[in-house]
Amino acid sequence: MAMKNAMFSIGLVLIVPLFAIGAEEAKLAQVFSDHMVLQREKPIPVWGWGGKGDHVNVEFAEQKKGTTVDTHGKWMVELDPLPANAEPSELVVTFPDGAAVTIHDVLVGEVWLGSGQSNMQMTVSAAKDFETEQAAAALPLIRMFKEVSKAEKEPNLDASGEWLVCSPKTVGSFSATLFFFGRELHRELNVPVGLINSSVGGTPIESWIAAESQRQHPQLRSTLEPTRAVAPTEEQLKANYAKALQNWEKRLAKAKAEGKKAPKKPKDPLVTLARKGKAGQLFNGKISPLVPYAVRGALWYQGEANSHPGKGFAYQYQLPLLVSDWRARWGDEFPFAWVQLPNYNRPGEDWSLVQEAMLRTLRLPKTGMAITVDIGEPTNIHPKNKQEVGRRLSLWALGDVYGNEVEATSGPLPTGHQIRGSNVILSFSHTNGGLKAKGGDLKGFEIVGEDNKWVAADARIEGSKVSVSSPSVAKPIAVRYAWAPNPDCNLYNGAGLPASPFRTKE
Repeated sequence: MAMKNAMFSIGLVLIVPLFAIGAEEAKLAQVFSDHMVLQREKPIPVWGWGGKGDHVNVEFAEQKKGTTVDTHGKWMVELDPLPANAEPSELVVTFPDGAAVTIHDVLVGEVWLGSGQSNMQMTVSAAKDFETEQAAAALPLIRMFKEVSKAEKEPNLDASGEWLVCSPKTVGSFSATLFFFGRELHRELNVPVGLINSSVGGTPIESWIAAESQRQHPQLRSTLEPTRAVAPTEEQLKANYAKALQNWEKRLAKAKAEGKKAPKKPKDPLVTLARKGKAGQLFNGKISPLVPYAVRGALWYQGEANSHPGKGFAYQYQLPLLVSDWRARWGDEFPFAWVQLPNYNRPGEDWSLVQEAMLRTLRLPKTGMAITVDIGEPTNIHPKNKQEVGRRLSLWALGDVYGNEVEATSGPLPTGHQIRGSNVILSFSHTNGGLKAKGGDLKGFEIVGEDNKWVAADARIEGSKVSVSSPSVAKPIAVRYAWAPNPDCNLYNGAGLPASPFRTKE
């Protein structure tokens, strides 16, 4: 408990610079807007800006709280915890000149923050069976706030976006993973669900963690600086792009003349840099202004951008830091889950290293992981079956966060191993309904001896354990499972959830 309190105290110190950004105009933070959902059963911070010393009143659900704008031009009140309420209510903020801001159609229920790169950003309209999902999307108690700010060098004072009520007209723009997760919660809990989508395609995790937190981490300082001695200037990037465009135009003209396929147009590196941001800049632009909006928990779907050669190793430090740093800034050890990278044909070992880092980060308390090694698309980095991704995340939330009875909250996870002669005996948790080999004999296991040559292994299920061996390895030292970007593997539990890729030794 002392460690937890210390962590949260550090987070509050780190958040002070954001408060120091003054604002003269009396206003309410943008995330507090029409159709919003407030988190039930937790204190609810409500904040905004105004003139120093001005008095502000906030009224909601028979509560009236007042406060004074501080020396930095910010005010905040904390509403007492409220039960879920599906009846639309109004939140009213009154400023000293008598002006009032009224927020309409406010519900109280469960709120989740979702972030990451393109697979979190991917919309329902791009997921499978969109027409069917659209027709069934008259779900007004599900709402989504899409944070549309850009990467910033300094923390944003305010968020930018709006709350949308779920309907056949709006659902196509919702994050698919968040929507299908939220729909499951709404069905099972029968309360309003608010989803906050703050994601950007093609972005690395280091953009989403505060830069000062990464600088304080001994294993991550080197990832903050360019690998080359001198990074190209903006003018050099512009010049290089202009040359690339000229070459592309020549190749395009030639392809047209020869009736061939048009070459791919080069991307503007400045546009890419602005979208991705440098270390901490997406945190500044798209996460910091949401702090400390009351949420039940957070979901993360990212890792593809950190699976390129030479990058995957650092993820074992980056993901735990993101989780602990966000929790510290919210002052709340809220539940946090992520989607493990699915099966996909990417050369090299870094894809597996990121998957392994995600598995290892489960050592943090109140965390979960949706294993998706069986529902990816080998040639498509944006698999369309987001319904199952959302469902698997919801199983964890419903079981571990809300205490409901579910078939399983995860697929099998390795918990240890023993070497017995030429056999390696693997133990697992989350074997609900027993371990199963889906579709035939168990496959996907490899074994290695002292010669460090990995070979395909024979594997058989023995209760809640798996015994692994090979005639060619008399003295095994390690085993690995599904250790490939697009593995051929089939270990499941009785609830139909797949086992995570893993290895017993690096």
